[in-house]
Amino acid sequence: MPAQNKDEGGWKKFLWNSEKKEFLGRTGGSWSKIFLFYLIFYGFLAGIFIGTIQILLLTLSDYKPTWQDRVAPPGLTHYPRSDKAELIINPNDDDTYRTYTKAMKDFLDSYDIEKQGDLMTFEDCGDQPGDFKNRGDLESDMGVRKACQFSRSLLGPCSGTDDRNFGFSEGKPCLIIKLNRIVNFRPKPPISNESIPEEAKHKVQSNVIPLHCTNKKEEDAGKLGEVKYYGIAEGFPLQYYPYYGKRLHSHYLQPLVAVQFVNITLNTEIRVECKVFGENIYYSDKDRYQGRFDVKIGVMTKSS
Repeated sequence: MPAQNKDEGGWKKFLWNSEKKEFLGRTGGSWSKIFLFYLIFYGFLAGIFIGTIQILLLTLSDYKPTWQDRVAPPGLTHYPRSDKAELIINPNDDDTYRTYTKAMKDFLDSYDIEKQGDLMTFEDCGDQPGDFKNRGDLESDMGVRKACQFSRSLLGPCSGTDDRNFGFSEGKPCLIIKLNRIVNFRPKPPISNESIPEEAKHKVQSNVIPLHCTNKKEEDAGKLGEVKYYGIAEGFPLQYYPYYGKRLHSHYLQPLVAVQFVNITLNTEIRVECKVFGENIYYSDKDRYQGRFDVKIGVMTKSS
């Protein structure tokens, strides 16, 4: 019993020693010095951290991202999209393409010309390809920049206006293709047509980034049939560039190209590759959306 009292007195005395006025083995002065040391130490670390962040912020632009971790310029994408990069549909079964047509309708909703009537933010740039629209330097104090109108009616039968099924119900599927937005990027048309396939060389012209879709595999040659293109000059006209970013160009609409496969071979899955051509447009085997994309298309009329 005496030993127990001695132990209890030991930890109680360590917690508070009334004789030496110590708390947890330290006097008030000692605790004050420790508190002051760590206050200065962590304050110094916080100052370094805040200073580093402030210096980093000085190097950042309010209008253009300093670092980009997306596809190198430019990425080429399409609507509708699927996780497996394939569009296998049955014209007689709307369940096979209902999600595709809905995605295309939603995407083209902002391209209704009625929604582009504000002359403070939009302007009519014509339906013929033109040169770049220079609306001032990115860092200037001009504020919000105007954007060119792009009416979905330019996409013809793939606009979804007259044919709400975008050709899927007739076995003539459409794709809506766009170049991804890159702040201040100015695509350059090809100077020569040496690197362009023979069947696409006629598309080379000034002020347009040409687009061409074909079968990716040699064994599919002739199965794709006729491919029709709709838009301005069947490509991406330069007057829609550059893009000034979300802060200055939140209303911006990039130009589109619609591609329709009007007599694709039925009951066959075909790997289709679409590609844009330009002097500053590059491709990578590591990324299937850099300057091009491929998608498997099949129009099946036979029941499985």
